[in-house]
Amino acid sequence: MPSSSLDSCEQTASAVLMVRPCRFGWNAETAVSNAYQAPSLASDAQVQERALREFEGLHRLLVQAGITVHVFDDVPTPHTPDALFPNNWFSTHADGTLVLYPMATKSRRAERRPHLLCALRELGFARVIDLRLHEDHGRFLEGTGSLVLDRRKRVAYAARSVRTHPDVVAEFARAQGYRPVVFSTQTPQGQPVYHTNVVMAVGRTHAVVCLDAMFDPDERAQVTAALQESGREVVAISIAQMNNFAGNLLELRGPDGAAIWVMSSRAHAALLPEQRASLARSATLLHTPLATIEAVGGGSARCMLAELFLRSPSVPSVPSRPTSR
Repeated sequence: MPSSSLDSCEQTASAVLMVRPCRFGWNAETAVSNAYQAPSLASDAQVQERALREFEGLHRLLVQAGITVHVFDDVPTPHTPDALFPNNWFSTHADGTLVLYPMATKSRRAERRPHLLCALRELGFARVIDLRLHEDHGRFLEGTGSLVLDRRKRVAYAARSVRTHPDVVAEFARAQGYRPVVFSTQTPQGQPVYHTNVVMAVGRTHAVVCLDAMFDPDERAQVTAALQESGREVVAISIAQMNNFAGNLLELRGPDGAAIWVMSSRAHAALLPEQRASLARSATLLHTPLATIEAVGGGSARCMLAELFLRSPSVPSVPSRPTSR
């Protein structure tokens, strides 16, 4: 069943879920497909301390901007070094749908803690689309890392990779009433970009995209056409900019309805002045340093934020409840 018309009207959320790390670190399992990850020479305790400081900086930035932030604490066991990237295992939709996704690695599947699922249902996401059974067949789709959604025009952009299987993209699209636009990418090292949200971001009036990473001219043309048909201004970034997370942005909605682009300071610096000016014509640009999380975890600001399309602004905040799996 497709989502309601409410979802099609809302491109940006005014609330997010974040998971505060307790044992953040390099994950050898995920590094196989994520070229942006690198082990640190610092101790595990130092890496965790730096990541926690960066996490709190992003949290503080969002709260000061008026974004509702639901923060949950990760727990020590089982060890989930990537738990601060919650948008990969679930997504929410304004019709009350919660989608659960198949994750490519076992360490990341453990992030789906029962108390988080319970909290999401308490927030009003009662209709569940569960795609997790695809894990048993080696097919994966890692949430809004794998999917970049044009919620208004009902287009689901997806870059093929080990973590993004076209068959699961198609199942999501059927269930939620989206048109899939699937394409291939290639980094200078010759492997696919691990997640679509590194390649592109879609907001209300603008889209940021690295077309240079799409080596198939027909697929590149298809993506370009879909973005142009949506009426958005396209901000094309280079592969070098993409490698500095300039495509890993998220547009949110402030309390006054104004648009806010959230990114890391590294991504902000990578954007050209004219590109920042283009985005700033219809939104405020906010950024904060995320150097350790980007270098060790291979993800940036967008990866840390799971959008919550709450059905009512009066829904109370759910407190952090650390618990064992």
